[in-house]
Amino acid sequence: MSKGLLGCGAVLLVLVVAAGGLFLWGTGVYNHLVGLDEGVKTAWSQVENTYQRRADLIPNLVKTVEGAADFERETLTEVIEARAKATSVQITPQDLTNPEALARYQQAQDALSSALSRLMVVVERYPELKANQNFLQLQDELAGTENRIAVERKRFNEVAQGYNTARRRFPTKLIAQWFGFGEAAYFEAAEGAEQAPKVEFDFRER
Repeated sequence: MSKGLLGCGAVLLVLVVAAGGLFLWGTGVYNHLVGLDEGVKTAWSQVENTYQRRADLIPNLVKTVEGAADFERETLTEVIEARAKATSVQITPQDLTNPEALARYQQAQDALSSALSRLMVVVERYPELKANQNFLQLQDELAGTENRIAVERKRFNEVAQGYNTARRRFPTKLIAQWFGFGEAAYFEAAEGAEQAPKVEFDFRER
């Protein structure tokens, strides 16, 4: 066998080994990104579950509050309408890379949080509600759910940050762009969240 053929065979072997190594590396990076992407989706499902839990509690809360004599109907209507809007805004897995879609979802959910906060302020004027065991139980469940929402939103942002950091690193970025792994969106702090909320009502004489 001539030296030329041996040389060509050696070069071919090197190319095959290099191609195999590159393939294995690319496969590993791709699978890692898939795992991180699934982690983002799982974290999002937990966010959705907590928001759904809150939405499920509201009809019973409204029904209980409606039993109070002369309760402000406008406040209840705001809660009902805010719940309807919040539950109508849906996020698909594809929307998790769309900041505008996530912002719309957050805006609707934050509006419901605000409506519920106003409801709780008004309830302070109704001693019979504050002594109602069913209302107190629902209030506790809502408070616990709001805390869980904050925890799950924070966890989602952390998982999304881990995914985004990984997909931006070179050379992983090349695989991410090639296979369409988009940047995950984040929950943003509500405007004015750094300040204590100021709620004012013009209460009429009863």
